[in-house]
This record gives sequence, C-alpha cells and structure tokens, in this order.
Amino acid sequence: MSVRPRLGVLLAALAAFTAGAVPAASARVAHPAPKAPHTTVLDGTRLQQTKIRLDRGDPQLRRTARALTARADSWLNQGPWTVVDKPRPAPGGDVHDYLSQAPYWWPSTPPTSDNPWGCPYVQRDGERNPEVDTGTDRQDVEKVFDSAYDLSLAWYYTGEKRYAVKAGQILRTWFLDPATRMNPNLNHAQFIPCKYDGRAIGIIDFSQSYTSVLDALAVLDTGAAGWTRTDRTGMAKWNTDFLDWLKNSDFGKQEGAAANNHGTFYDMQVAALAYATGDKDLARRTVLNARSARIAPQIAADGSQPQELARTRSWHYSTFDLVAYTRLAAIGRHVGVNLWTYRGPDGQSLFKAVDYLLPAATGAAVWPHPELEFYRYAATDVVHAAADAGDRQAQRAVPSLQEPPGGDLWALRPAAEQLDSIAG
Repeated sequence: MSVRPRLGVLLAALAAFTAGAVPAASARVAHPAPKAPHTTVLDGTRLQQTKIRLDRGDPQLRRTARALTARADSWLNQGPWTVVDKPRPAPGGDVHDYLSQAPYWWPSTPPTSDNPWGCPYVQRDGERNPEVDTGTDRQDVEKVFDSAYDLSLAWYYTGEKRYAVKAGQILRTWFLDPATRMNPNLNHAQFIPCKYDGRAIGIIDFSQSYTSVLDALAVLDTGAAGWTRTDRTGMAKWNTDFLDWLKNSDFGKQEGAAANNHGTFYDMQVAALAYATGDKDLARRTVLNARSARIAPQIAADGSQPQELARTRSWHYSTFDLVAYTRLAAIGRHVGVNLWTYRGPDGQSLFKAVDYLLPAATGAAVWPHPELEFYRYAATDVVHAAADAGDRQAQRAVPSLQEPPGGDLWALRPAAEQLDSIAG
C-alpha cells in the first residue's frame, strides 16, 4: 500500500487472468444480501453496493472481478508466513520480533572474515540493496498484507469459502498463534548492520500497507467461513497493543515528528488503528491535525511536494506520499472530516497535489524531475481518488490513465495503493 515490489505477483495474476473466471450470475449459488463491512479506509457501503451490482451481472465489474480473483488464486498455494522463520533473530534475540534491513544502505568494503558485513554501511538513496530481501521479515510481511487483502475481497465478492479460509490461516499464523505470532512492535525495523539495531523510519514497513489488513479484517467480520470470535478478539488486542506502541514508544514519537512522507504515513496508520479499535476521537484529531501539520508545510502552492521532489525517485515519492494522503482523507470521511476541501494559507490542497501529477500521469508531458525509473501507472490510484472526491481535472484525466500490471481494480477496492515496485 508496498511496499514490497508487487510486479511479480501482479504479472503472475495477469497471466492467470485469462484462465480464471468469475462464474456467470445465473451459475452462482444465491447468497444472502451482502453486509456492509465496517471498514477503516474503504467505504463499506460502497463495497456493499458494488457487490450487489456484481451479483446482478454488471459486465464491467465482472471483468474487474476476474482480475481480482486471479490475484487471490495466486495466493492460495502460498504461505502462510511467520516472523519466526528468519535465519537469525532480531538484535534483541526474540524470534517473535519483526526484523527488516534499511533498503538504501550498502556495505562500503568487501566482506571479510574479520568484517563479515563489509562495514561501515553507506547510504545510496533510491538504490535498493538486495540484501534486504534475504534474512529478514520484510518480504514475508508484505505478502501477508497483500494476500489478506486480496483474499478477503475475493471472498466478499464471490462468496467462495476457500478465499476466506486461506485469509484466516495467513492472519492467524502471523499475528495470533502463540508459536508463530509477531510481537506488536517494530523495534528492529530497518536496522543498519554495525550501526543501528532498529530505526524509527522502519515504522513505514507497516504504515505503507497495514491499513489494508484492517479493512481485510472488517470484510472477514461480515461472516467469513472459519473466522471466529476468538480470531476477532485476538486481532483487536493485537491492534490495540500496536497502536499503544506507535503512540508511546520513542520510535513512534520520532516517526510522528517526520516532515515528509514518513510523517504522513504515520498519521494515516495511527488514525486507521484508532478508528478500527474504537477510538474515533483520536482518529478525528489525527485527521484534523494533518491539515496544518502535513498539507500546509509539505505541499507547495503549485501542488508540488518539495521534499519528495528532492529524492532520486521524485515521481515515486510524490505519488507515494499521496497514497497516504488519500487514504487519510478516506479515514476522515468516517469521522466527519473532509480533508479534500482544506486549503492552506497559500492555497495548498490535496486536489492541487494530484493535479500537479496529471500531465505525466496521462502521458501528456514528461515528468520534469529526477526519477531513476519512471512508471506512469504509479499515479493511477491517487488520480482515481481525487476524481471520486470531485476533482474535475482528475475526472477528465481518468480515461487517459495507464492501467497497472494485473488490471485496474479501483472499482472493487476504491482506496489508493502503491502501484509501482520500489520499496519505501
């Protein structure tokens, strides 16, 4: 939401697209009227209405549903994954602690027997060290997030029990089962060998996509096969404990003070967890505060995001930050805050930030800032979000957007995701 590189999964899903199929409405077993899930980012009522249209045979939705079920099918023979199976535990020694490595830090010298890591490590912004994909939990947790989301939505729209059963197995293994569960902290996220045992910015490993898990849980709670009251209670406890760690740990406080996309994603995650665990007041305060604390200082009068433009991956980070903003705005809808209508002292707004991307997003112009690897479709979801919120320029741009690998799933899961492949 990315987050891990998704291209492999998406391209595999695209290959399966032609093989998988959503049965015709007349061939499906009749199901009771769908419930509206109490989702956190997604609009549960909208999901319910979409499900009804799909059951009535809407041809466009059926095509989109085939792309979704192709993705869900690709997960059925994978996992479950667990935090305890990495080759070595986190620096604290507890195998239940999550561990990831800083993606843009590289050894400065060849490893030797006396210096097996090649220390000291040096930063190369935007260049991903392949070490981070081995020996840690990062890739596995991203698979947990993505699979739980895809599978739960596939179950909701098709009613096929196998999707719900698999989603439940994945969630229980990572979060609930005593032998395999993850501790609800990120004390050792994005560590740097020979330098730091963990860092505050590692919180973004979860804040990118964990809100999709919150929505997956809400979808399963509408009556999914095999998803029990014990499961619901256990996940509620895990989420409450994780929110407490985010609010009160030193790392959480540092990440909350970040002035770039890390701060935006932190706010989005806190607001989402607060809403999901019943603290609507905290959720509302967090969204309200984002107006003056995030939008006003981070978005310029012309809609650009100067701190993200300064990166070697300026297109990625400009779209990436807007994933957090648009999802935060979606949470705001649940607590009576319209983040889209806010205007900063110089006219800053989310609409302007999305509109700044439109020439490049539609292919009408070349992105004029540094970008190591440009993917036009990275902006597709955030443009959809702005269009749904009433941005006329975005609405006109939608037909010219580039479809992401694996298909444009906006109609079935209208909440922005990170669609390009770089890790955050």
